[in-house]
Amino acid sequence: MRFIFSALLVLTLAACASQGPATNSPTTATNPASQQAVADALRKTATAKETINVDQGSVTQLTSADADLWGRIRRGFQMPDLQTDLVDMQVNWYAQRPDYVQRMTERSQKYLYHIVEELEARHMPTELALLPFIESAYSPQALSVAKAAGMWQFMPGTGRTYNLKQNMWQDERRDVLASTSAALDYLSRLHDMFGDWQLALAAYNWGEGNVQRAIARNEAAGLPTDYLSLRMPNETRNYVPKLQAVKNIVMNPQMYGLTLPSIPNHPYFVTVTTSHDIDVDTAAKLANLSPDEFRSLNPSFRKPVILGATQPQILLPFDNASAFERNLKTYSGSLSSWTTYTVTERAAPAAIAQKIGVDADTLMEVNKIPVGMRLKPGSTIVVPRASDDDEDISADVAESAVLAIEPDVPDTRKMLIRVRRNQSMAAIAVRYGVSIGQLKAWNRTHRDQVSRGQVIVLHVPVGKAMPSEPGPERIATDVQGGGVEKIGTRVADIKSDSRYDKKKGRGHSAVVKVSEPVGKVGSASKPTTSGASKGKVTKVSASTSSKASKAAADSRQTTAANAKKGK
Repeated sequence: MRFIFSALLVLTLAACASQGPATNSPTTATNPASQQAVADALRKTATAKETINVDQGSVTQLTSADADLWGRIRRGFQMPDLQTDLVDMQVNWYAQRPDYVQRMTERSQKYLYHIVEELEARHMPTELALLPFIESAYSPQALSVAKAAGMWQFMPGTGRTYNLKQNMWQDERRDVLASTSAALDYLSRLHDMFGDWQLALAAYNWGEGNVQRAIARNEAAGLPTDYLSLRMPNETRNYVPKLQAVKNIVMNPQMYGLTLPSIPNHPYFVTVTTSHDIDVDTAAKLANLSPDEFRSLNPSFRKPVILGATQPQILLPFDNASAFERNLKTYSGSLSSWTTYTVTERAAPAAIAQKIGVDADTLMEVNKIPVGMRLKPGSTIVVPRASDDDEDISADVAESAVLAIEPDVPDTRKMLIRVRRNQSMAAIAVRYGVSIGQLKAWNRTHRDQVSRGQVIVLHVPVGKAMPSEPGPERIATDVQGGGVEKIGTRVADIKSDSRYDKKKGRGHSAVVKVSEPVGKVGSASKPTTSGASKGKVTKVSASTSSKASKAAADSRQTTAANAKKGK
């Protein structure tokens, strides 16, 4: 109701302004003061913070005489100007790229009013409204190579620090309202920390700890600690000059041969919400927007469906918000065509798609599952609804759903083999059916040769029969992910014969040390035996390992005793 009353007040003021020619001089309607009064009234009453519930209330169309936003931004400049060669160099860079400046400033028209509103409410310099030009060229969908996202380029960890949700459904680092609030919180905190906006900006780019250490170094050396005096990376060294360059262009674009697009001094969008799940494409259609236009204001939604359980903030231009409400009331189709499915066991996407009767390519595309990956148990995936009777996705799923994937490769066990003779990596790789690159990576070596007595790490598929070895000794084995299992049993290789070592005066035989491969979690391994002469791995249960170890030890003692007797 407060929003509607405020809107009516604005409409009344606008009507008074439009009736000016009938009661006042002919120039009243175009009087800049009157236009600014209407714009200011609108600015004070109709902001994006006013959320309209389209399930209950009405969206009121707001219009007013427009005033240019650039003038308002210029009046709010508070930072001292920076005058250096780096600033001149950055200004020239922009001046030589008028098309880039045009695209960047046109893109900002959707968001700039809201950011200026937030800055003025906090009494912060309006220069900071120009910072997304430097960070992301005013693209809320921007993603850096370092995984910083959104207009304000939040790293994942910093985003979580400032309560930006990053889950399966939404990444608020890209949300226009949430990321702006978080960025200004962060910048305000940095200014309180350093007492200087240039140092605060350096910390925003480089990290507060790095700036603090740079200040401490200068203090220890008796040097000044202002922005220009600190030793810092080139990116940070150019960061404030870039912002100053944009500020200079905004202050006087004609001086640099540039033209800024006119931006009306009133809100571009309004926030609406609904308690029902709704497809992104359906919402765009009901708002008379293209999917791209809709996503430009709502880039934080990661799935093709917006969850009503999350009380979403959907941004729409004023006129389109009115259309959205009208069309929603008369829409007879299904609002959402998606639901969720929870995976109970490790499986490839194709197997899950076949099980639940959906298209495998659609499942992988919607859930962004790369080729060659499989899903872990407990993963939640988005799938097409089976019928219109399916319920909306619950708040619990919205809050806790995760998608966990892993390479779709056979389960492996780790083996440690002690080499009994000098040989090449290539020979071992061929014997066990692995690549030389894998073998070197597992053993963290670049060498091509293996020396006698050296222990080699192997990862081999579970259940795969290993070839007979011409003398190596396997000393441990285990299923991937569980750590190396210690030796359980010692079994003599029946292909090798005991022989007498004349130098050492003792007999010995080639032996293979094995242990029971661990099965999948929750499953028990069955004891089996296989002939070593056939190159198969002997499996024994854990309960018999100690007895087998004693038997093997007794066998060694007997062999040694026979050797002493010359047998």
